[in-house]
Amino acid sequence: MGETTARLESQFAQAGGFRHAIAITNCTAALHLAMAAAGVGPGDEVIVPTLTFVATVNAVKYVGATPVFCDSAGERDLNIDLDRVEALVTPRTKAVVAVHYAGFPVDMDRLTRFACSRGLTVIEDCAHALFSSVGGRTCGAWGLMGCFSFFGNKNMTCGEGGMITTQSDEIAARLRIMRSHGMTTMTLDRFKGRATSYDVVEHGYNYRMEDLRSSVALAQLRRLPGFLERRALVRERYLAGLDGSSILVPDFGFARMAREGDSVGHHIMPVILPVGVDRAAVMARLKERGVQTSIHYPCVHRFSAFAGANAAGLERTESLAARELTLPMYPTMREDQVRLVCRELREAIAA
Repeated sequence: MGETTARLESQFAQAGGFRHAIAITNCTAALHLAMAAAGVGPGDEVIVPTLTFVATVNAVKYVGATPVFCDSAGERDLNIDLDRVEALVTPRTKAVVAVHYAGFPVDMDRLTRFACSRGLTVIEDCAHALFSSVGGRTCGAWGLMGCFSFFGNKNMTCGEGGMITTQSDEIAARLRIMRSHGMTTMTLDRFKGRATSYDVVEHGYNYRMEDLRSSVALAQLRRLPGFLERRALVRERYLAGLDGSSILVPDFGFARMAREGDSVGHHIMPVILPVGVDRAAVMARLKERGVQTSIHYPCVHRFSAFAGANAAGLERTESLAARELTLPMYPTMREDQVRLVCRELREAIAA
């Protein structure tokens, strides 16, 4: 956590319009710290989407709280169903996690207004949403905290890394202490001789980011606007290439996102296959033709580690998760490569 890391934090905060940005070793650690800093603990419930990477839910378990799984809005909007969120709230509910799937923002205006009315904390999982915005406010600045990932496949990367953002001075101060063993003075202060002693004021963690990775992240941050512009172009080419087919491309109700100040930091390219199509067979055929695909995601509540979780009201997501297929998307992807993927996908489905 030297001077390069401090520059990364400052420039990230400035780029996203955040009051505070705290560099963290990865996004899973960021989610864990966010839960702990929000005071989530044993006896509390946290509403989470089941269509997410397991880290979102593991963070709830780390602090001893209970995840309450929520359905997706529909085949055109894979984000968390806010109608269902409101129905799932109980006296034990402490927080709601908003995962901005594929970079498409959750309706944060509605969610934060509801959460405020019920005294709930909103934590944003922004692993896909760098930098998406709603109404001119960047994702990660709506909830109490936002958690970002710099993993190898993200919109910017340093191999492994993350960031927590918050508009709260109090929360920021606590996060900075918690990420470094609960110590009252920072590593750089002791290295520079500005501090010779310290206290440990709470049980913290070793979730620090070092300057080596921060230097890579800084270079990536400078290039991020270009990366995002090219990702958006790749998606537009996909939309043209799949137009008129039986393949559904979720738009996440983006008609409501057509306002000034709304944007999507496109991360992945999910599509929904027609009912009855053998997804495994489609993936195998595409692999034979040199097209790598993936799945985002298996439903978390179906993993063995979450056996016994209440699956009631999750049928929509289970159906969608079984039909979701993620196509290649990266900034340097050429137009002819997108055309190839679209052609091979159409032929695989027809076969």
